[in-house]
Amino acid sequence: MTLENAVRAFAGIMVLVSVALTVWVSPHFVWLTLFVGANLLQSAFTGICPAANMLRKLGFRPGHAA
Repeated sequence: MTLENAVRAFAGIMVLVSVALTVWVSPHFVWLTLFVGANLLQSAFTGICPAANMLRKLGFRPGHAA
């Protein structure tokens, strides 16, 4: 799995988990969903992604752009 795919998978998992926590645990978990969305938006404009840095350290390597 490439780094880009891992970042997208991680973001998707975080959104699904945070929505589930919002529904079944506490409505305050909606802040986690908003944080993930805001992080995705800022990384699109700045190119800085903390999740990508973490996953790179875990051994994921960038793929080739199509």
